[in-house]
Amino acid sequence: MNKSNAWTAETVAIGSELLLGGRLDTNSLFIAGCLAASGIELRYKTTVGDDLSDMVTVLKAAARRVRVVIITGGLGPTVDDLTREAVAQATGHRLVRRKAALDEMTARLAQWGRTPTTSQFRQARIPSGADILSNPVGTAPGFALVWNGTFVAALPGVPREMEPMLREGVLPRLHAWMPTQKVRPATPMIRRVLHTSGVPESVVDQKLAGLVPQHSSVQLGIYASPMEVMVSLTGPADAPGTVALERLCEEANAKLGDIVYGQEADTMESVVGRLLTDQRMTLAVAESCTGGLIGHRLTQVPGSSSYVDRIVVCYSNRAKIELVGVPEDLIDRHGAVSAEVAAAMARGIRERSGVSVGLSVTGIAGPGGATETKPVGLVYVGLDGGPGKAMTKEFRFHGADRSVIKQRASQAALDLLRRWLIQHRLA
Repeated sequence: MNKSNAWTAETVAIGSELLLGGRLDTNSLFIAGCLAASGIELRYKTTVGDDLSDMVTVLKAAARRVRVVIITGGLGPTVDDLTREAVAQATGHRLVRRKAALDEMTARLAQWGRTPTTSQFRQARIPSGADILSNPVGTAPGFALVWNGTFVAALPGVPREMEPMLREGVLPRLHAWMPTQKVRPATPMIRRVLHTSGVPESVVDQKLAGLVPQHSSVQLGIYASPMEVMVSLTGPADAPGTVALERLCEEANAKLGDIVYGQEADTMESVVGRLLTDQRMTLAVAESCTGGLIGHRLTQVPGSSSYVDRIVVCYSNRAKIELVGVPEDLIDRHGAVSAEVAAAMARGIRERSGVSVGLSVTGIAGPGGATETKPVGLVYVGLDGGPGKAMTKEFRFHGADRSVIKQRASQAALDLLRRWLIQHRLA
């Protein structure tokens, strides 16, 4: 498509590690959502290694076919960070050390008790005529310029740096420039997201069969990951489109029922945190096979100190006995990976900490440790909220490696807690 008759965009992810399997490009997903909300269609995603001539070729090709190019990566201080040089060569804008970029970088380093190294001075060299994009998190400034009718922005590849720079630096400049062009943006797109847990992708697909009518302007997406299945509904942001989108989102929520644990930016741990906070309840966790992952996720949520009392990693049998009071003979009779031990762990951590509810997990993450009756992926979750308020549940996570089993076990444990807290609230 010719760039003169539509608002189209291309992302260019720079870095040889993206081509060698060392790292994934996730930035383009965030960028795509921001551009769609601005009426700009992301048509191409390009990845190029740290070769200057290849980078120049890619940038020139992108500028010929789209009106917006967003570059990520290659703005660091090392010799293979060549984005500045590539943009300068492609556009004919020479590199100039910019005082504003140098001052900001120096101030940021001073906050960390450091001074710029010789190599870091390279980061202050910006193509002439480009706007400097402030980096609120790191040291590498970005920049934006218009070249041959194409808006070009260069941002760091680190997502926590790139995302605020796109929102606060790139988009305002892009929105100010767009009305000066004789091209009408497409209708901005909006997206609604539902997060589900505890069922496979096929079940979600079956439950949502027939949700979106044929020829609808709303698009349905179902995406599976190790810990959840995400449902997205995307449609035009005009009045009819918004009404249709919100109606379909409500219908999807109703069809999926209690397997939906959250919407938009919700995580399982943030939802659990809200439920605990709303009910003024406190939590303690005894982890075996997850090795502290549940505790890590819970304490990633700001304010979690108000409801998380303690996390105990009791990996060995001796730790289960000494730290949470699991009877030794119970382990001898049933094994450490059993419903009985999971129940004892949850009860023990609750009683010893004096919290509202205790949560536990024990299982076989593999690849070793399995028996004929207890395969890799067998996990038991225990929950104890006091007398008459205890439960355990068995899970079997098939065909997954050690890391994925730990992730799924942590999600299953938190989901069991979520469901219990909802029932407790309704009781």
